[in-house]
Amino acid sequence: MDKFTYVGNADPSALDALYQQYLADNASVETDWRKFFEGIEFARKHYPLLPEENNGQVQPASQALSYPDEFKVINLIQAYRSRGHLFTKTNPVRTRRKWGPPLHIEYFGLSPEDLDRPFQAGMELGLGTAPLREIVDALEKIYCKSVGYEFMYMRSPEQMDFIKSRIDPLKGEWGFSREKKLEILEQLTRAVVFEKFLGKKFVGQKRFSLEGGESLIPALKALVAKGAELGVKAFFMGMAHRGRLNVLHNIMGKPAHDIFVEFEGRDYEDSRYDGDVKYHLGHNAVVEYAGNSVEMHLLPNPSHLESVGPLVAGLARAMNDHKFGGQLEAICPILIHGDAAIAGQGVVYELIQMQHLDAYRCGGTIHIVINNQVGFTTNYTEARSSIYCTDVGKVTLSPVFHVNGDDPEAVVHAVELAMEFRQKFNKDVFIDLLCYRKYGHNEGDEPRFTQPILYKIIDSHPDPRALYLEKLSAEGWIEKGQGEAMEKNISESLEADYERAKTVTKTRLKPFLSEIWSKYRVADETDFEESPYTSFPKERLNALAVAINTLPQDKNFIRKTKRIFEDRIKNWQEGRADWAMGELLAYATLLDEGFHVRLAGQDTVRGTFSHRHAIVKTEDSEAEFCPLQNLPGSRGKFFIYNSHLSEYAAMGFEYGYALGAPDCLVLWEAQFGDFSNGAQIVIDQYLSAAEDKWQSQNGLVLLLPHGYEGMGAEHSSARMERFLLLCAELNMQVVNATTPANLFHVLRRQIHRPFRKPLIIFTPKSLLRHPKCVSSPEEFAEGRFMEVIGDDFVKPADVQRVILCTGKIYYELLEEREKRSAWNTAIVRLEQLYPFPLQQVVDIRDAFPGVTDWLWVQEEPHNMGARCFVNEQFQAPALRGLNLRSISRPMSASPATGSPERSALEQEAILNQAFSAADEAQV
Repeated sequence: MDKFTYVGNADPSALDALYQQYLADNASVETDWRKFFEGIEFARKHYPLLPEENNGQVQPASQALSYPDEFKVINLIQAYRSRGHLFTKTNPVRTRRKWGPPLHIEYFGLSPEDLDRPFQAGMELGLGTAPLREIVDALEKIYCKSVGYEFMYMRSPEQMDFIKSRIDPLKGEWGFSREKKLEILEQLTRAVVFEKFLGKKFVGQKRFSLEGGESLIPALKALVAKGAELGVKAFFMGMAHRGRLNVLHNIMGKPAHDIFVEFEGRDYEDSRYDGDVKYHLGHNAVVEYAGNSVEMHLLPNPSHLESVGPLVAGLARAMNDHKFGGQLEAICPILIHGDAAIAGQGVVYELIQMQHLDAYRCGGTIHIVINNQVGFTTNYTEARSSIYCTDVGKVTLSPVFHVNGDDPEAVVHAVELAMEFRQKFNKDVFIDLLCYRKYGHNEGDEPRFTQPILYKIIDSHPDPRALYLEKLSAEGWIEKGQGEAMEKNISESLEADYERAKTVTKTRLKPFLSEIWSKYRVADETDFEESPYTSFPKERLNALAVAINTLPQDKNFIRKTKRIFEDRIKNWQEGRADWAMGELLAYATLLDEGFHVRLAGQDTVRGTFSHRHAIVKTEDSEAEFCPLQNLPGSRGKFFIYNSHLSEYAAMGFEYGYALGAPDCLVLWEAQFGDFSNGAQIVIDQYLSAAEDKWQSQNGLVLLLPHGYEGMGAEHSSARMERFLLLCAELNMQVVNATTPANLFHVLRRQIHRPFRKPLIIFTPKSLLRHPKCVSSPEEFAEGRFMEVIGDDFVKPADVQRVILCTGKIYYELLEEREKRSAWNTAIVRLEQLYPFPLQQVVDIRDAFPGVTDWLWVQEEPHNMGARCFVNEQFQAPALRGLNLRSISRPMSASPATGSPERSALEQEAILNQAFSAADEAQV
C-alpha cells in the first residue's frame, strides 16, 4: 500500500498531530511514518511547481507547499469520499433533499485563495501535485455526478482501496467504446420498445411496466457479461413484478409469443394445475457471453415482496454444493428489489445477516433496487426513516452505489464494479437505481391522486433511451437513422411474435428447473394408498448404529457426552432405540446409500431438547466431531447447521436449497413448532401452493416440536390445524409419528419416492425420553412407514369403543387404559393425517364390525388440532354412518394455558372423558 493511500484512510487531525510529533522528535514515530515525513520535508525544500504551472517562473522554496494545509486537503478528499453521495445528481425527476454541511472548501479551513495553490494530496486521486481547483474538480466529477458511492464505512482498507482504484482514475468518465455504447443503446431500445408494444396491444392489462427504469436491462446484460468473464457459471435471480416481463424476455430469453399468449388469458394445457399470473412466473435459460456458457435461473414467486430472496440464496447454495464443487465464484445470486420493499420488509434484514454464516454462505449477492421513489401510493418520505432505502446493506458493511437511471453508462459502470467487487471479496453489493414509475402501481392505477406534482414532471420527461440516443447523436457516436432502424427491427420482430400467439389456443406452463427434476414424476392418489418398503439390511444397520455413536479415543469429551453415546449403543444392542437414534439412523442409512442430508434450524446441532448431539465438542479445545460426517464407506454428504434466530428467511433458504437438490434430504427444524408461524408466508405461498401454481415440486421436511406438557401458549402447539387447512390436491404430507421406527421410515420414504412433496412432521418433546417410545432393531430393518397403527393389545371381539388419536396423547391414553384395565377400548393411531389414509381407516373400521362408539381424542383445544380435519374426512362415503365423537380441550383463543397445574388438570379431564364419554365433549 503506497503512503498516500494509507494517508487517505487515516484521520487528518491525527496525521497533523503525528507530523508535529515528528518535527519535535523524529525518532519518536514509527519507521514508515518517519520515512513519509522525511519525504514531506524534502518536498518543502526541493519540490517547486513546474515553470509552466507558475507563469514560467520557478517557485522559490519560501513559497513551497504548506503541509499542515495538506492535511486539510486530505480531509476534503475524505469528506467527498464519505459524504459526496449526498450531493450527487442521481435523481432523474426530483430535486434532491438538501444535506449539510456542504462540501465547500471553507468548511475545511481552506479559502478561494488556495484554489491555485499546489497540493501534494492530489496524488491520492492520481493527479500528482495539483492545484486545489483541479483536485476539487476531480472530486466533483468522481463523487458527485451520476453515481454516489457509499463505502468508507467498510472496515477493510483493502476493500476500500479496491473501490477507489476503480473509480478515481475515471474522473466520472467511463471510457466505453463505440461498440459498447451501441450495445447499451440496443438493450435500452429493446426494453423501451417491448413496454410500448405491450401497452399498445394489451390496453388496460396489468403488466407492471418497467417504463422509467429501462436502464435495468442494459445493467443486467452488463452484469451477466462481466460475471461470465470473471468465472460465474450460474446466476440465480429473484425479483418482484415491476419489470419482470421485460426481464423474462430481454434477459432470460423467454419467447415473446409465450408472453403474449399469457396476456390473452388462455386456459392451461395441463388441467391438473391452476397456474399463476404472468408476472409471477420463473424461467431457466443458458446464454453465451464471449464464448462462456452461463446458466440463468429466474425463480417464480408470489406478490409477497422480498419473500423470494432467501429461496434464491438457498438454490444458489444447493447448486454450489452439488454441482460447482463449492466454488463461490461460480455462482451469483441477483436480487431485484423495490425501494419500499427493501426498506420495509424484515425478511431482507434476516437474509442479509446470512451472508457470512457458514450455513448460508453463497459468495455475496448483487442487490439492485428499482427505486421508483414511491411504494404503490406511499411517498419515500413515509416509507422509511433512513436516508436511503439501501441503508440495510450497511449492517454487513456492504458497499452501496447510487446511480441515475437516466444515465445508462453510469448504470453499466456501477454494475460492472459491483460484479468485480463481489467476485474478489465474496460480499453483498447494493445498487440503488434511481428512476421513476411512468404509471401508477399498475397500468390501471391513477398516480395523480397521491403524487400530482411528481407525475406532471414524469409526463413530460423523456424515456432513458430517448435521452441516451440524443446524447450519442450529439457526440457523434451514432449515424443518422441508426437508432430508428434499430427500433423498427425490434418492433417488427415483436409484431411477428404477436401474430404467432394468436394461433395458440392453450397456455403451457413450463416446470421450473425441469432439467434437474426430469427424473421425478407427478404423484397421484395411488401413490398414497400405502407407503413403499424402506427396509435396510440389518447387518449394515447394526454397523451404522455403532458407528454413529462411536467417539474418537484420542479426543476428550465431557462425561455426559460419553454416557449418551455409550447408552445408545447399549440400548440398541439390548433391542431398543429411542427417537434420536431413529432419526440419526435414517440419516446414516441414506448417506450410506449415496444420498445427501442437510439439516438446519435453531439449536439443531445439539437439539432444543438436548437429544440429537449430531456434533459434539471436546472438553479442552471445543474441537468438533460429527459422527455422520465420518461414516466408513459413506457416499453421501451430511450438512448440519445451527441457524441464526430466524424463521422466515431460514425456512425460505432451505426451501430454495431443496428446490436445487432433489436428491438431498433437506430438513428445517423449529426451536418450538409454533415458531414456524414466523415463516407463514413461505408455508402459504411456496410450500403449500408452488406445485399447483408453477409445477414446482419440493421435498423440504419441517420438523416441528408439538405436544402439551404445560409449557404455555408458545411452546405447546405447532398449529397443526393451519397446515391441515392448507392440504389439498396432494400438495403436502402431514405426519405425527409416535415411534422411532416410523420416523426412520418416513424420512427414508421421503427420499426414495419417485416424486417430491413437502413433509410436515410434528415431532415430540416428552416422548424423546419416554420409556415406551422405543423401537426394536427389527422394526428399522424391516417394513415401511405405517400411516395407521392399529391396536395389537386388544381382542377385536372384546372391543366396544375405538379411540382414534395422533401423536403424544397415545401414550397417555395407553397408560390410562392400563390403570383402568379398560381392554374393551381399542386405541388407534393416525400417524399420517394427510394425505388421509382412507382405505386403512376403513380397514380399521372393518376390524371392529360391531363397534358403534368411535371417538376422536386430542389434547389440543376444540377449535385447533386435527379435529375439524378428521371429522371432514369421516364424511367420505366409505366411512359414512360412523358417528365420530370428539374429546378435546375447550375452544380457546390461545393454544394452551400458562399454568402447569391447570394444564395437568385439563389433560386428566381429557383422559377421564375418553374412557367414560357418552357425548362429544370439550373438557
